[in-house]
Amino acid sequence: MGTILSRKRKDGSTGYHAQVTIKRSGKIVHRETKTFDRRQAASAWMEKRETELAKPGALERQSVPDPKLAAVIDRYIEESIKEIGRTKAQVLATIKTHDIADFKCSEVTSEHLVSFAKELPVQPQTVGNYFSHLSSIFTIARPAWGYPLNPQAMDDALVVTRNLGLTSKSKERDRRPTLTELDLLMHHFGKVKTHRPRSSPMQQIIVFAIFSTRRQEEITRIAWTDFEAATPPTHPDARVLIRDMKHPGDKQGNDVFCDLPPEATAVIESMPRVAKEIFPYSVDAIGAAFTRACKLLGIDDLHFHDLRHDGISRLFEMGKTIPQAASVSGHRSWSSLKRYSHLRQTGDKYAGWKWLQRVTSAKS
Repeated sequence: MGTILSRKRKDGSTGYHAQVTIKRSGKIVHRETKTFDRRQAASAWMEKRETELAKPGALERQSVPDPKLAAVIDRYIEESIKEIGRTKAQVLATIKTHDIADFKCSEVTSEHLVSFAKELPVQPQTVGNYFSHLSSIFTIARPAWGYPLNPQAMDDALVVTRNLGLTSKSKERDRRPTLTELDLLMHHFGKVKTHRPRSSPMQQIIVFAIFSTRRQEEITRIAWTDFEAATPPTHPDARVLIRDMKHPGDKQGNDVFCDLPPEATAVIESMPRVAKEIFPYSVDAIGAAFTRACKLLGIDDLHFHDLRHDGISRLFEMGKTIPQAASVSGHRSWSSLKRYSHLRQTGDKYAGWKWLQRVTSAKS
């Protein structure tokens, strides 16, 4: 049964407290109250809740924990044993700033998720990334913690957002640096090193990124103990152990040995042993320096990651097979390298490149 009580507020207005009370065997087993500005609204809510609670199993479901989505995100981050990357952490933190994070698990519907996709001020590819990270929470919330977060709502929202064009897969970049652009960058970082000797050796890092095809984060993690020099004839190429290599389903513990072309090996051998890592510099510092230099030099739309793409393209242009290229790039699935299959053998873009000799002939 329900009751409505009217009470005067401090500002002189009247609030109507609708209270629903459920008794079983003379004992109160459930009670909830909600305040409204109008009696009609209070009465309508009370009747609706009484009808909902009269359904079989409704009272039992009231005892199930039903936190807000923001709290579930926090728990996911706190209890995840796998390392959560910076991008995913930033995405989840951003989601918590939106209205959808204030909904309880049981309240989140596909309509709410679609509305959330519409209000994100980013490209469809980025919206797709948001939903990819959020869907992992929907997948485990019920089986892991008993939270009434409906995975079907996420599945339905993904179908709708794809059909409406709100989400899409990330576009593959084909941007490669030209030798002229690299010449500008190498001259620039040479001057920077002269004026600030303690700055990151960006010349060596750029050359290594191209010839090793390594990602920015991987470069900074390589330790001297991860490097194995070539031992002909069994191992004609040097190799390096890449720890926690990026992989869609398994990043942490995904350690892979990758072959090193002679040019990349020469860069390593030119580096001084001043720390545990070969390149003991932060990812943020390297990324910021590269981005800042491109802007200063008027080099448009060039990312550090494009150096990896250029390095892999070079391998195919030199006539390397997919297995040979994969042994350097570390691709687990050869299908990921099919995008390079259109490249015809054209020789080595970097044959006789002056900067390779300059960078590897002097210690950083």
